[in-house]
Amino acid sequence: MKPFTKWTGGKRKLLPSLQSYMPDKFNRYFEPMVGGGALFFELEPQNAVINDFNTELINTYLQIKDKPAELLDLLRLHKENNSKEYYLKIRSADRDGRLERMSNVERAARILYMLRVDFNGLYRVNSKNQFNVPYGKYKNPKIVDSDLIYSISEYLNDNQITILNTDFEEAVQDVKKGDFVYFDPPYIPITETSSFTSYTHEGFSYEEQIRLRDTFKYLNDRGAYVMLSNSSSLLVEELYQEFNIHYVETQRTNGAKSSSRGKISEVIITNYE
Repeated sequence: MKPFTKWTGGKRKLLPSLQSYMPDKFNRYFEPMVGGGALFFELEPQNAVINDFNTELINTYLQIKDKPAELLDLLRLHKENNSKEYYLKIRSADRDGRLERMSNVERAARILYMLRVDFNGLYRVNSKNQFNVPYGKYKNPKIVDSDLIYSISEYLNDNQITILNTDFEEAVQDVKKGDFVYFDPPYIPITETSSFTSYTHEGFSYEEQIRLRDTFKYLNDRGAYVMLSNSSSLLVEELYQEFNIHYVETQRTNGAKSSSRGKISEVIITNYE
């Protein structure tokens, strides 16, 4: 399967490298920062715990699982009405109180619609947690993908998939020896002019990166297989110097300018050979 939406920092292009550095065998699969779930959907584990701190995203996973038909009906309505003016009206629901009155499935349809038609498929909010990505210039965006939604819904229902909306540290409390954990955090900036940004309005600071490293160590001590992707920066090398650092090259796909969407060096860190 493939992800049901684009997601900032998505790992579709890094999948071959990620899979090549995975352990051959493991028990339960954990992804505490699942985002669009590129690796998760590629692997289709039968027993997994997925989590994200982004409430709107996790609500969408849950609605795809529980109410796929209703969700698709709402997406068809969005498709019929799609225009720049309509998009801006839907986007402003988190500014005028309408979002709080929406049902969970309506909120999921809103996010899925916006990510299909907005600029570059970006999810971005301001400090007030208001969605602020402009309308895109797609000629024929695929707003309704019935086959994909139904196949994901079937998969989530037919397997032991736990879906959480909590802190990454909380999401790995049940990890046991032999389980596999993959972390895909907001990347540490390579340049000093870059800022720590995140797909949650709370942000992901340097202190959070340290807490993540400490969680990585905690899971290592538990006997779990742990893998983490991040930018190829000196700070990452310093944080994970006692583990295995593998350097890979991938294509950046979500830069605002074409000049910022070239090949970049990333690292995959593992606690196993």
